[in-house]
Amino acid sequence: MSSSRLPLLLCYAAMATIAAAVNLLPVFLTRLSVDLGGLSAEQLGRIGAVTMGGLVTGIIVSGPLADRMGARLFAVGGNALAAVGLAWLALAPGYHTVLAASLLLGIGAGVLDMVLSPIVAALQPDRRQAAMNMLHSFFCSGAMVIIGLASLALYLNLSWRILAAIVGVWPVIVGIGFLRVPLPTLVAEGDVRTPMRTLMRRPAFLLSLAAILLGGSTEVGMAFWLPAYAERTLGYTPEAAGLGLMGFTLAMTVGRLGIVALPRTLGPVKLMLWCCAFSVVLFAVASFSTHAGIALAACVLAGLTGSCLWPSILAVTADRFPAGGATMFALLAAMGNAGATFMPWLIGGVADGYGMRIALATAGLCPLIMIGVLLAMHERPTAIPAPAV
Repeated sequence: MSSSRLPLLLCYAAMATIAAAVNLLPVFLTRLSVDLGGLSAEQLGRIGAVTMGGLVTGIIVSGPLADRMGARLFAVGGNALAAVGLAWLALAPGYHTVLAASLLLGIGAGVLDMVLSPIVAALQPDRRQAAMNMLHSFFCSGAMVIIGLASLALYLNLSWRILAAIVGVWPVIVGIGFLRVPLPTLVAEGDVRTPMRTLMRRPAFLLSLAAILLGGSTEVGMAFWLPAYAERTLGYTPEAAGLGLMGFTLAMTVGRLGIVALPRTLGPVKLMLWCCAFSVVLFAVASFSTHAGIALAACVLAGLTGSCLWPSILAVTADRFPAGGATMFALLAAMGNAGATFMPWLIGGVADGYGMRIALATAGLCPLIMIGVLLAMHERPTAIPAPAV
């Protein structure tokens, strides 16, 4: 096996750790509400917000450190924190402990989210768009496995605590794998990292931050609430609702893997423009169709149209600012996850006041706004070179 093959495989496996942290509880939202004494939509949304808030915290704190200390500590540490969070979740006696475990899970996932993209970008600098979409397709694959296991647990009437304990073995194995594998430096040999203050003065980089914020909101807003929406509003059983989320993640996987087969002449920004336009239509159909099957199909297909947004923004930004290092990826991931943090909570709050259909339609504004941001990005394609040594 080549020296880059094993690190890539471990990065793919670690994306499944992030998937477990983010996707395990959403399938159990209705069961959590019952088990923990009856929770409101806002309280359920808060679980997702706390997880994503921890994720953003992990990204922001660890990003600048990784440029100085290297990738290994954070690849191992992120898996370790996720394993502890899953164990704590398995033992949680009440709602506040679930929130605390979700926070720790989020921090571990955030550390991994920060470090995996720059590792892969350094390993495959000549094909970053395909490489980023391939990496993030394993988030979707991992999510499908987690959702499938959760749906099976619901069918067998097994507790979410038992599943958390079982899944907790995975990050332990992946973390051990990262202990000895060779990892690249996060800025190319001979380059000097572009300072963050330089990046923040570049309009093209600020547009990237805005785009990934909206991309994260688009993706996670639908993913987090799809099972509860399918069950409470569309009238599906909990098992069928969980399978709906699995369909969403399968569509995301297909979309991200399909990027590899697309001609390079299409360009990532044009691709994202088309995907945002279709996403707006699908969110509208999912929110307002009176036919439950059509509405659920639109929810699932939104996974396909939204699949390329996050990884393609990472690839475009890495190509334009090649010496940004882990700090740049950390800021991008933090902004994307800030959207993913805010949107589930916002949907829950809107649902309490106006109903779930209006709440889901509110999330559909994100890809609509993102179209304007992408058009502005398309007019600013110029990269900045790496600083001279």
